[in-house]
Amino acid sequence: MLKKIDNSKKMGNAHISILYPGLDLTDNDTGYYSIGRIDQAHIHGGAVIKMHPHINDDILSYFRTGKVKHTDSEGFTEFITPNRLMLMKAGQLFYHEEAILDEQEGLQIFIRPGEKDAKPEVIFQELDKVHSMNQWRLIASPDASKTKLQLSSNTWIYDMQITPGQDFSLPETFGEDFGALLYVFQGSLKVNDTISLSKGESVFVKGESIRFNTQDKAELVLFVTDTHSPYYDGGMYSGNQINNISH
Repeated sequence: MLKKIDNSKKMGNAHISILYPGLDLTDNDTGYYSIGRIDQAHIHGGAVIKMHPHINDDILSYFRTGKVKHTDSEGFTEFITPNRLMLMKAGQLFYHEEAILDEQEGLQIFIRPGEKDAKPEVIFQELDKVHSMNQWRLIASPDASKTKLQLSSNTWIYDMQITPGQDFSLPETFGEDFGALLYVFQGSLKVNDTISLSKGESVFVKGESIRFNTQDKAELVLFVTDTHSPYYDGGMYSGNQINNISH
């Protein structure tokens, strides 16, 4: 399967574009297996997102510009930057606040946890460099031996910035049990010479190989999910929102 997502189904406002990846594949789930929701945000400095709850969401803050101050209900304060990613595993009820110190653009990625009501945990990862040029970088996975940002479901997240002049492929060959979502954070992309993608657009890939390239440059994020592994789909933001959206 190779299918471009219809961006007309995106939701949100002038500052946040919300992608529910399942809406383009099914009429009964807003998520795509363990991939619950992807928000692309562009918020000016000085904004404060007041203390608010999360329940049963694994949330990766992947910011490419700006600086954000994180404060949570455990009394913990830290800063998120393009070189410092944060994974917040909400599990049981957990509150946090975000103060946007500088103009910020990035993704907040809501992954479904492997089980319900796990103990809350916040993990930070320092990156050696903001961009991984022309090479896939694994930034989050279920395997603590491979990534510090350890997801609680069988989900893998990669990123890469590409430049013109060569073709690229997925980082490895995934079997029939795996599905992938290739997301264009910035720039433009051509997939298999037939599908054109621009900023905020994405394509599903399952059971086949693809090649892609750019005429300018592109920043990409790749989500891979094991479609035969368990996950909890009742999270506050990552969970299935079909009933809320249809009403």
